Amino acid sequence: MGMNMTEKILARHAGLSHVEPGQLITCQLDMVLANDITAPPSIKEFERIGRPVFDNEKIALVPDHFQPAKDIKAAGLGKIVRDFARKHKIKNYFEIGRVGIEHVILPEFGLVGPGMLTIGADSHTCTYGALNGFSTGVGTTDLAVGMATGRAWFKVPETIEVHLT
Repeated sequence: MGMNMTEKILARHAGLSHVEPGQLITCQLDMVLANDITAPPSIKEFERIGRPVFDNEKIALVPDHFQPAKDIKAAGLGKIVRDFARKHKIKNYFEIGRVGIEHVILPEFGLVGPGMLTIGADSHTCTYGALNGFSTGVGTTDLAVGMATGRAWFKVPETIEVHLT
């Protein structure tokens, strides 16, 4: 049997002709996403890596949870993200006046789409599967490594076949 769409996307981004469910692979990323809650701890880990971002056009930072800031702590989180975006010249930084829901902004701006591989430090990152891409949520360290290297590891998922009548 041939590969399904997820397997095709993962294989292409891993530089392989074929992948199997359960296989561990390392892939090139098309987009790395974080928000004002998830970016600050990832930025802390990223700084420990000690290298520049892999591509300032393939990282999206969307402070959409506490912006405008509801209190001093929220303002501090926003500042961490803003400072990081400026320091690394992140092209896809969406701040007040240009902000919205992160999972709506990326498709609206054409930053995610068919065949793309996206990771994000948010449980709703899998939304981009609706656009025929592969996307998944990751933790702090995986996001930091993704921002530094443009790569992430994956376990090729099993597939459940559903027939609708």
